[in-house]
Amino acid sequence: MPLTDNQRGALFMTASMAGFAVEDVFVKAAAQTLPLGQVLLTIGLLGMVTFAAMAARMGEALVPPAFLSPPMLIRSAFEVTGRLFYGLAITLTALSTTSAILQATPLVVVAGAALVFGERVGWQRWLAVAVGFVGVLVILRPAGDFSVLSLLAVVGLLGFAGRDLATRAAPKGLSNRQLGALGFAMLACAGAILQAINGGAVVPEAMGLAYLAGGTVFGMLGYHALTYAMRTGDVSSVTPFRYTRLIFAMILAIALFGERPDAATWAGAALIVGSGVFALTRR
Repeated sequence: MPLTDNQRGALFMTASMAGFAVEDVFVKAAAQTLPLGQVLLTIGLLGMVTFAAMAARMGEALVPPAFLSPPMLIRSAFEVTGRLFYGLAITLTALSTTSAILQATPLVVVAGAALVFGERVGWQRWLAVAVGFVGVLVILRPAGDFSVLSLLAVVGLLGFAGRDLATRAAPKGLSNRQLGALGFAMLACAGAILQAINGGAVVPEAMGLAYLAGGTVFGMLGYHALTYAMRTGDVSSVTPFRYTRLIFAMILAIALFGERPDAATWAGAALIVGSGVFALTRR
């Protein structure tokens, strides 16, 4: 039997999360021998040029007027913030911890939609948002073994949540290729900012080039699949599959980097994912 729109959207969302999880691995690996700013700038430029070439081949404008609309400018600013601080987080802290904190992004979007756009959010969803934030605090452990570097992931998730909220007010009609080019351009901007601050660019060796290529390919696949997923099926049915990223990230972090998430991280992640799925399936 043919798949429904919701089923196709769920599959593409899952594929997108797998792509982003693998991209994170390549970025973290590349940043072990290359400056993080150079890594983000390189992947951003490669992805931007590739998506722009695809758009040009289809006869689409490379810089459509919609890019300069206030919602898109706000969206771009939030995306730079999210990309910059999330990149720092996955490089300087445990990938498993950063990925767990990032899962609170949909909950922030739910709260923001109510506060910014006046969308109706019932008490059950507000309760779920509160529980999700408790999960974040469990992972951060402000009263115990707290690391200031963990706040990098929090700022990153706020940037991504702001991007998603601004996307709701963005003009219609932009293709997946145009949005992909813009998204990777913002990643390049984040890398350029970091590189300008820290400097120290180096010529990558063969392994470094392989990591950069891998990050670009999987990042592009993830971005394209995400855009398709959010435009297919009901948002409430597709968005919960964002949480599959945590599964992929945990497996990769344990298998490749030898990370061993502690009980607090697992407990906080369970609270975030559980409350998020609950909030996204309620009105």
